[in-house]
Amino acid sequence: MREKTLKKVITFNSTTDAIAFEKYCHDKEIPGRLIPVPREISASCGICWAVPVEDAPTVEKSIEDDGIVCAGVYELML
Repeated sequence: MREKTLKKVITFNSTTDAIAFEKYCHDKEIPGRLIPVPREISASCGICWAVPVEDAPTVEKSIEDDGIVCAGVYELML
């Protein structure tokens, strides 16, 4: 079993937005990956971006600088 670590989780209003964010992150070499939205956040289906908390400032700065709209930002043990 994999040990849980603190992650920053970024949710979006649609799957399309999450997939577009994945492409954006890959193009800019921003760390993280798409994962299913954890049940602690929502019982509905969906995907979100997860990044180790130590890499979160890079992601958050990119979101702010480029005006990316996200639904929410959370810190969870995953």
